[in-house]
Amino acid sequence: MEPATVLSICLGAIVIGITGYSIYIAFGPPSAELSDPFEDHED
Repeated sequence: MEPATVLSICLGAIVIGITGYSIYIAFGPPSAELSDPFEDHED
């Protein structure tokens, strides 16, 4: 395989992995520990 193809596949896998992890943190079970700054300073 060409080195450029391998590099493209690796970078694509890294981007997809980071995106999946971010979605898991934002909407999965760990999101219960996140605080909403707008609710903290509501008038």
